[in-house]
Amino acid sequence: MTAGSELPLNGLTESELADLIRRASDELSARGTREGFAELLALVTHVGQRVGDTARILATSNSWSQVAEISGTSRQAAWERWRTT
Repeated sequence: MTAGSELPLNGLTESELADLIRRASDELSARGTREGFAELLALVTHVGQRVGDTARILATSNSWSQVAEISGTSRQAAWERWRTT
């Protein structure tokens, strides 16, 4: 993308944003290229970091119990996985 051609993401719902990410990752995967594979690996790292960030934000504004409920784990497991080290 060139400067100024960014998608207006702030108007999309969470579901729409997630669908966009899924479609883009599906496209990278389907290309079967070395570059696509490298980009997917970088995305896995990036998304993992953002998941942790969001878990901590959610826990601060709500609780670790809510993080646990959403992630389908115990409060203790959620805290151990995503707390700041």
